[in-house]
Amino acid sequence: MSELLGVAVLGAGHMGADHVRRLDRGVSGARVAAVADPDTARAKEAAAGIDGVTVHADAEAALDAPGVEAVLIASPGPAHEEALLAAFARGLPVLCEKPMVPDSEGALRVVEAEARGGRRLAQVGFMRRYDAEYRRLKRVLDDGRLGRPLMLHCVHRNVSSPPGFTSAMLIDSSVSHEIDAARWLLGQELTAVTVLRPRPSGGAPQGLLDPQFVLFETDGGALVDVEIFVNCGFGYQVRCEAVCEHGSARAGEDHGLLLTTAGTAGAEVPQDYLVRFADAYDREVQAWVDATRQGRATGPTAWDGYAASAVAEAGVRALESGLRTPVELAPRPALYTDTGR
Repeated sequence: MSELLGVAVLGAGHMGADHVRRLDRGVSGARVAAVADPDTARAKEAAAGIDGVTVHADAEAALDAPGVEAVLIASPGPAHEEALLAAFARGLPVLCEKPMVPDSEGALRVVEAEARGGRRLAQVGFMRRYDAEYRRLKRVLDDGRLGRPLMLHCVHRNVSSPPGFTSAMLIDSSVSHEIDAARWLLGQELTAVTVLRPRPSGGAPQGLLDPQFVLFETDGGALVDVEIFVNCGFGYQVRCEAVCEHGSARAGEDHGLLLTTAGTAGAEVPQDYLVRFADAYDREVQAWVDATRQGRATGPTAWDGYAASAVAEAGVRALESGLRTPVELAPRPALYTDTGR
């Protein structure tokens, strides 16, 4: 491996361009070797000013570019399966943004392909595991000082939804973060989901069922509820409170800059995820770079990516039917049995 890990970034949209910047200027031990996007003008813009980077319209061409030793996938979800399998075929370590693969069948194919290779190559981009407050919450739950977790109360709010955002995407795009966070915080699998729908907000686009209230059951007897509201209009807010036998702990409180002006005072509210979770993204990518340079994999696994997709699919079915819907998971391959959740 070279002195600096050569990374191909697939996708140069909002997330991909931010990762190009991060790899170039925000983390140590890595460099951007290639950027790929069907919109080559966008790829060139993301790569502007970076020495030695090549730009490609085709993802596989970027994987084969000189100096590429690892891959960061930030393209749209439907393109992830093909890119992951291509990276595995070349033995390239991967950091893949969520959803790993949107549909559970495709996600399972990725799991099976990695398992056939006999070693972990993929880390999935569930960045909340790297947020300082969520990590403290995880340590509190793991040390047992509050007793057994009984419930998680979660809030996930966005200023507005992008064009084309559907009612199902509230669950399989947005709540997928809470799905992984709940599995990780509790060390339990989610076994069933129910979705309740209040009257849609007047700020939601016509036909969008927003907000929603999503209730998960776990195999450890805990309950997880999520308020998902993607057109709240005022800011990006993510919170999680664990209620346990002997106390509670909450992550995600607003502790930003306090502004005082014209007889009023108030805290600034982040307007998107790249602001709220900037430090988490930095830690996530740095951890991936460090582990890859050491010849190992860390963080959320391909199995975690598959489980999130399977639970989200059950959630979409629950949204459509209005019924409590069980979650069905395939048997876990031995490759992932010792990695936890």
